[in-house]
Amino acid sequence: MIHAQDRKIALASLLLKNLPEKAAGLLLDGAMVREYSRGETVFLQGEKASLVHVVLDGWIKLYRIAPNGNEAVVSVFSRSQSFGEAVAFRQENYPVSAEAVTDCRLAQLSAHEFVKLMKQEPELCLSLLASIFKHLHELVGQVEHLKAQTGAQRAAEFLLDLCSCDNGACVVTLPYDKVLIAGRLGMKPESLSRAFSKLRNAGVRIKKNHASIEDVERLRDYAEKDRAETWTKAL
Repeated sequence: MIHAQDRKIALASLLLKNLPEKAAGLLLDGAMVREYSRGETVFLQGEKASLVHVVLDGWIKLYRIAPNGNEAVVSVFSRSQSFGEAVAFRQENYPVSAEAVTDCRLAQLSAHEFVKLMKQEPELCLSLLASIFKHLHELVGQVEHLKAQTGAQRAAEFLLDLCSCDNGACVVTLPYDKVLIAGRLGMKPESLSRAFSKLRNAGVRIKKNHASIEDVERLRDYAEKDRAETWTKAL
């Protein structure tokens, strides 16, 4: 049974918010809510996918283990974000593993029931395509940040996503350890430390798992600054 507040969080996900209210309600009526402790495995790479997951609270990481034994963080998900739908709809094996980064709760929807509903109401496919397009747009945005932004700018974007205010001073708590943050931002831990050091000029101070931001707008300006400006001024 999924309670009212959890339904609200799940319905805010890209996967469900574009669906007709009745269809989304039916899917959530059959959803399970599972709690995971920090470090607990949600699923392993190679397992058969049968569930679509929506984060209700906490953080989840998707990762792969390379042949040399190193862990590559593919993505990190937080509240109102979904994952696993693509392989679950095709009833394929998970290409990655999922682990709880913090204590968390997930709403788990049956992929079989989802597909069954789409066959009964084909118009749902259009809503699902809209959600998939938005997911793709987000992935393109992540690739753009990796290619077009400096490490310090990516770190700034990460902190901005955690801010609860749009301007003025703000203190945020880093939701997981810096090794994982570095992997999420496509850099090594030592590079992340250098990136955080550079953010001091933008009014950011990191102490343990807290970041003090003097001015959110100033940090946003830093994150959005085009690196080409430096070259333009030099011409």
